[in-house]
Amino acid sequence: MSPKPATLNRSHPLHPFHTNPFLTRSDVVTAVTTLLDPLLTGASPNASLIKVGSTGTRFDETAAQIEGYARPLWGLAPLLAGGSTYTGTSRFVAGLIAGTDPSHDEFWGYMEDTDQRMVEACPIGYTLAIARSEFWDALSGEQKKNVETWLGSMNDKDMPNTNWLWFRVFANLGLANNGAAWNEDVLKADIKQLNTFYRGHGWSNDGPEGYRQMDYYSGSFAIQYLQLLYARLAADRDPEQADEYKARARMYALDFVHFFDPEGRAITFGRSLTYRWAMVAFWGSVVFADVELPAPLTWGVVKGIWLRNLRWWTKQQDIFQSNGMLSIGYSYPNTYLAENYNSPGSPYWCMLAFAPLAMPESHPFWSAKEEPHPFANERVCRPLTHPRQIVVRSGGHTFLLSSGQECHYALKNQQAKYGKFVYSAAFAYSVSTGYYTLEQFVPESSLALSDDGGELWKMRRAHNGDSEIENHDGVPVLVSSMKPWHDVDVLTYLIPPAEDTPNWHLRVHRIRTGRDIMSAEGAWAVYGCRESDGRALAGLDESLSEGGKADSTSAFAAARNGAVGITELAQQERPGSILLSDANSNLVENRTVLPTLHKDLKAGSTTWFVTAVYALPASVEGWKDQWKAGYEKKPVIPKWIQSKIDGRWD
Repeated sequence: MSPKPATLNRSHPLHPFHTNPFLTRSDVVTAVTTLLDPLLTGASPNASLIKVGSTGTRFDETAAQIEGYARPLWGLAPLLAGGSTYTGTSRFVAGLIAGTDPSHDEFWGYMEDTDQRMVEACPIGYTLAIARSEFWDALSGEQKKNVETWLGSMNDKDMPNTNWLWFRVFANLGLANNGAAWNEDVLKADIKQLNTFYRGHGWSNDGPEGYRQMDYYSGSFAIQYLQLLYARLAADRDPEQADEYKARARMYALDFVHFFDPEGRAITFGRSLTYRWAMVAFWGSVVFADVELPAPLTWGVVKGIWLRNLRWWTKQQDIFQSNGMLSIGYSYPNTYLAENYNSPGSPYWCMLAFAPLAMPESHPFWSAKEEPHPFANERVCRPLTHPRQIVVRSGGHTFLLSSGQECHYALKNQQAKYGKFVYSAAFAYSVSTGYYTLEQFVPESSLALSDDGGELWKMRRAHNGDSEIENHDGVPVLVSSMKPWHDVDVLTYLIPPAEDTPNWHLRVHRIRTGRDIMSAEGAWAVYGCRESDGRALAGLDESLSEGGKADSTSAFAAARNGAVGITELAQQERPGSILLSDANSNLVENRTVLPTLHKDLKAGSTTWFVTAVYALPASVEGWKDQWKAGYEKKPVIPKWIQSKIDGRWD
């Protein structure tokens, strides 16, 4: 008898979150309480600080534990505002009192320039605005003054010129909505500056001109989200701006809906993905601000996107520590993907998603029948001009072509978070675990280049090229460039799937090099073990739709999460391999393999690669009976591309 994979035992009991059905408002209230309860076991005596774990971050330990205290308020405050109760509320109120009292041992310390405390002032201001009876009315006059002084201590400090400005807006808004002293001039100046980030069609950049960063911070994590909270909380004070933010949300929603697949998964892209289901927080803020969206985005559709994502997270059963608190990671504990600003308390930014709890059960969001994704059975190929991306729904796969974004400062694994050619909802992205050898670098959805025999590798990253969207034969095409060395340049065309080959997209590269280089280009990563016994994938077994194979022009692998392949169409040898990626490089699967193509290029050469990449997610019904026919039917090279290769059209 073959041994079974070790999947039946656990290192600690299953968290109650994972058995939550997420069907009703009551289910969501229960989920929030089960997320809050374990935190209080890590609280300081007066609960102003909550220790979630022991890893470090770029800011001080007190600020890290303030995160542990403040970020859960994103869930607690709307729970209370919507009329529900939580038995641990008094502990959080006590924490606010102690943390803002300069004579108390647990005083948080007043804010300094670019202080992490500024971030945590945002959920506190929001809580004061919507959970007034518990967090403001119950305080004494002196305690209110302490809160006012602490929040106000950020008004004369320098702040990053990014989404952070919203945090000061909410600190002042929370005070203003309770009749406390606040700085109207600072709030107005911050709103004015934040509006300069707006680019059009609902999209905002996370900062001023000079770079393009339109990831989840532009939507669910900060800008769109907080715009809508502001639209409701400042509607009487600033009605014109509130209406403008609602109008932006209506436009943005028509694009953002394509970042989620019918199974509830979000496309993994950008930084801070340890915030997990904060990725659907935008939809929660739509509910909070009571914004009716354009067709086909009914309340039932919004509800479905939101709830399906939460239910998908219930299936990720390794996201909690043994103490019941969230870990740093995505589908399992993983610090390779973490930013240097991610403390153990950072993941609780996920509580942003629970804003709908502020609305009563009678609200149409809660009373509506959950509806399926409106584009589940439609072909989608939608260019996004401002973020320089093309969202695609084809062959049961939701993904986006991307080659034009960056973070404005040095970021761990920036090339993986912003520089890949394609980002998927079904096949999460992979980060590098190191920069020595391909196994560490993991060139998933990327073209990696080396000029030292394969020891160090480079791929597209910030300040490394530009991009634009062109139209060829009625199809949007993303064109990008990169210059990894002064004498090497790469021009890339990303082409969505053709209708007759719906699971293939094309990446066409023109590489001109002044030095000898090695190249390696990866498809998507798949689970690297057999389902029968948990051992490493071996050669392809077509009867099981499991395993990998490679030849002189292609590589293919299939596993429990689907089938992926990569092949060269330009009639040249480009040997394939099944790369054994470093463990814990992928966000969802902790063991993966990566079908990869390789080619050495000589100094002085110009080479065209026409890379076809195949993907069929396991979420497609009957995928095991479909992948072979789909994989064997290769796409054709578009005539306009062939003309460029032949030199007839520059």
